[in-house]
Amino acid sequence: MRDRDAGPPTADRSSSSGDAAAEEILRAFVEAVPTPTLVCDPDALAIRAANDPAVDLLGHDRATLTLMGLPDIGETDVTVAGDRISDIAASAAGDAQASVGGVKRFEWDVRLADPGLRVDAALHAATIAGDEWLVVGLTDATAGVAAATERDAERRFVDALAETVPLALFRCTEEGTLSRWNDRLAADSGYEPASLSGRALTSLFDEATSGDVGEALSRVYREGETAACEARLLTRSGERVQYRLSLGPVTDGDRVVGAVGVGEDLTEASLREERLAVLTRVLRHNFRNDLNVVTGFTGRAIEAVDDPDLVAELERVVDTAERLLRLGETSRKVERLLSEHPSPRPLALAPAVDAALESLDPAVREGAAVEVDVPGDLVVSAVTFFPEAITELVDNAVRHNDADGPRVRVSAAELPSESWVSLVVADDGPGIPPAERAVLTGEETPLEHASGLGLWYVNWIVTAGGGGLDIAESKAGGSRIELSLRAAEEPPPEDAELFGPDGFGDGA
Repeated sequence: MRDRDAGPPTADRSSSSGDAAAEEILRAFVEAVPTPTLVCDPDALAIRAANDPAVDLLGHDRATLTLMGLPDIGETDVTVAGDRISDIAASAAGDAQASVGGVKRFEWDVRLADPGLRVDAALHAATIAGDEWLVVGLTDATAGVAAATERDAERRFVDALAETVPLALFRCTEEGTLSRWNDRLAADSGYEPASLSGRALTSLFDEATSGDVGEALSRVYREGETAACEARLLTRSGERVQYRLSLGPVTDGDRVVGAVGVGEDLTEASLREERLAVLTRVLRHNFRNDLNVVTGFTGRAIEAVDDPDLVAELERVVDTAERLLRLGETSRKVERLLSEHPSPRPLALAPAVDAALESLDPAVREGAAVEVDVPGDLVVSAVTFFPEAITELVDNAVRHNDADGPRVRVSAAELPSESWVSLVVADDGPGIPPAERAVLTGEETPLEHASGLGLWYVNWIVTAGGGGLDIAESKAGGSRIELSLRAAEEPPPEDAELFGPDGFGDGA
């Protein structure tokens, strides 16, 4: 335990004046102060009294402190701001003599070693027992400094991140005006960074779309939720740029005090999507037409020749062309699925299975025995394209089955968790080759790859609804594909459609 007893002063002004009681008054004054406090001689800055809180804060006992001068307790004799302690003390003493009064406040590193100690000091002159003294109040500011340092580090990290991300980042005040932004927003808008300060976010967009931005921002402030919109950024030079905004709330407790946002220039993405769409459309049209020509002429050739070997080869050409036509059709469906980003919704499973089977090619449907066991009360969460996944699975099970009478079973059941439903399509065919299964495990290689898009398409439809797909062997030795589907929390709407926007299985 520290010795808190005062040691003998080196130059006791009270004793030299013959007033021994003055020193007791001085010490009593200091002890009456509940916070760390020192009393110093205004001339020599020698510490004459220190209370227990000061002893605890500074780590020196009272006897040691009263042998030190005020500048001696710091790592240096200057403040954090670079002012000398002696100059601050002289200024305080001069103010007292001029009857100006006032408190001199400063920050001071008292100890730099780990753990360091920084204090907030308040120094003022006071008359005690008839003499003038400097009273120094101390407060531990170390935690505040550490917090400020951490905040500065976080701010530097955020600033570095904001400048690294290839998107416009910004923050708005409660009034919807810009308070912070990165260089990308300034570059996209064409404004000098300084001119963006205090500018309303909506003012960066043209008249036709600024209302959409204002509505999205109002929704963030009003409901405390994220909002998104597309608008046309009106640059300083007058150019209109298609822009996507995503906005979110900044809260203080339950109150929204601002908004943060991300902006993305859609010009390049729009051009790329437009060009890809044109390219895909042209290629698909030519692809389909040319393959139809191939199958047509090959069919006529088959009828015109008598050589069995040549007929077999020509029939193989027709089979290959028809397979490529189906691949082109599947690619059209994949393009539609990926471009529309459908959201899951409640879907009655039994009607979806019935619709899927009805959409099968008649030759496929009549060439196999399809057994269905799907309870009528099952409702799952799936996208509107889901029946197409069932059609694809049954179609593949029949087409790739070389048995005289292919058999396919479609069954469904609610799993014990009651949160999931299992839909199984099983057949008695040769099974799915390892290369086809690899599309789901990421094990495809350039030398051994899947021959079609069917499983990709099924997998994308199922995962878009939050489900999963698993491939195994059926009891009959063929393939067993299980779709794990989330059970819907509410029934499907009465006007729910079972098809995508332009139907499915239309052969278009």
